[in-house]
Amino acid sequence: MKIRNHHGTCGLTRRAFLADTGMGFTGLALGALLFKNGVARASDTAEGYRLPDGKPHFAPNAKSVIWIFMLGGVSHLESFDVKPELNKYGGKSVDETPFADAVDPKRVGKIIEEKEKTRKDIHKKIMPLQTGYKQYGDSGLVVSDWFPNIGSCADDIAVVRSLWTNDNDHGAQLTWHTGRHIREGALPTIGSWVTYGLGSMNENLPEFVVIGEPSAPCCGATWVHGSGYLGPQYAGVRIEVDPKNPLAFIHPADKTMSREEQQKNFSLLGRLNRLSGIDYPDDPYLRARIKSYELAFQMQTAIPDTLDLERESEATKKLYGLDKEEAKTFGQQCLVARRLVERGVRFVQLYHGGSGSAGAWDSHGEIKANHSKLAKQVDQPIAGLLKDLKQRGMLNDTLVVWGTEFGRTPGAELSGEVMGTGRDHHPHGFSAWLAGGGVKGGVVHGATDELGFHAIKDRHFVTDIHATVLHLMGLDSRKLEVPGFKRLDIDHGEPIKEILV
Repeated sequence: MKIRNHHGTCGLTRRAFLADTGMGFTGLALGALLFKNGVARASDTAEGYRLPDGKPHFAPNAKSVIWIFMLGGVSHLESFDVKPELNKYGGKSVDETPFADAVDPKRVGKIIEEKEKTRKDIHKKIMPLQTGYKQYGDSGLVVSDWFPNIGSCADDIAVVRSLWTNDNDHGAQLTWHTGRHIREGALPTIGSWVTYGLGSMNENLPEFVVIGEPSAPCCGATWVHGSGYLGPQYAGVRIEVDPKNPLAFIHPADKTMSREEQQKNFSLLGRLNRLSGIDYPDDPYLRARIKSYELAFQMQTAIPDTLDLERESEATKKLYGLDKEEAKTFGQQCLVARRLVERGVRFVQLYHGGSGSAGAWDSHGEIKANHSKLAKQVDQPIAGLLKDLKQRGMLNDTLVVWGTEFGRTPGAELSGEVMGTGRDHHPHGFSAWLAGGGVKGGVVHGATDELGFHAIKDRHFVTDIHATVLHLMGLDSRKLEVPGFKRLDIDHGEPIKEILV
């Protein structure tokens, strides 16, 4: 018997299907733990191809990555690339400033696609800054007043102010993670490349964990932490920050089944699958299936233990903002991220702003109210994470990356002919920052023009962030190439060496 899966390919045997549904996992929705055979595996594509051996290609600076992503598009102008010129020319048309060429359609068209050239939202009425700003640390990094706690970590972070992307809509969320446009579908994400190359440091926990509400179907959905053609066991495993119910499908459907009985069932299943392995010793599907059941069993205790934040001191909880209602939820998630990397998880992906649509940070109107509210939810938790990692000596080998899919326009989004209260999507120049794991602290790299419109110095496509992460993890992306899946130079990107120690 063959079961046709959702990708339209055959390959799931009757026994595998019964195993999936009969072991009490309620369908085992966790694709990364159960290899569903939905996509051709890398090792099947060429004679003699071998999976990575889990060893870095060269000496790494970092062992783990915490990847923090803000859904919707944070204003770079009012976070980490503050532009005082916006106050000087606020309320004026860009044509009345020395920067009229910034909105020249020919110049804009060099970055975004042909279909975007006629877009009506190249807003010419300059909007003043919606918050104040100040300098922080010995480096004098300018940060907006919405992020004072992250500002206090200025000497530990490297800000890249010259990023650009090729999607002017929220499909850029997928581009940020895969380097490709949303219409190109499921491709490996940066988290899956790291785990594909290096594997696990803790056999009781997944290599790649996802926390928070991910992208909506409009903008990438689970592809944003997926693994494409590498195979589902390299995709991110979503968990809830709830020790009592971290993975709703991981417990047996039969509530009366003891742990010992489960272990016997797993043992029997493992023996049956290994008997098949005599006939199919190199079958990656079978190896992954065996591994998935063993990992699922171990996670039943490892995950709740990791999520038990009551073991943390009151001082630590306060550091992350758990004593503040607005910061508590994301503070818990950041604290769990630290506990996960402390236990050997390779890649932790944190989402903030998941809203079932474009993302909470998407501020076409009332940006002042929107960003000030959301910043209070994340500013102290993120700073607390950096400070906690540093005081524990973990920042040396943990790489923290903060990003968003694009910035916001210098001009206001119009309401008819009236200047509105929000900023539109802006792919031409925006910011991200990195810290720890081989990154120089107190560094600013790249620049946008005086209005923050175009990246004009040391421009970097978003995959240069990916290349930097892989480099710091000791991986050469070209050595991870999979036969049959050719990647372009822009897919690989180039490490931003100017921010590295």
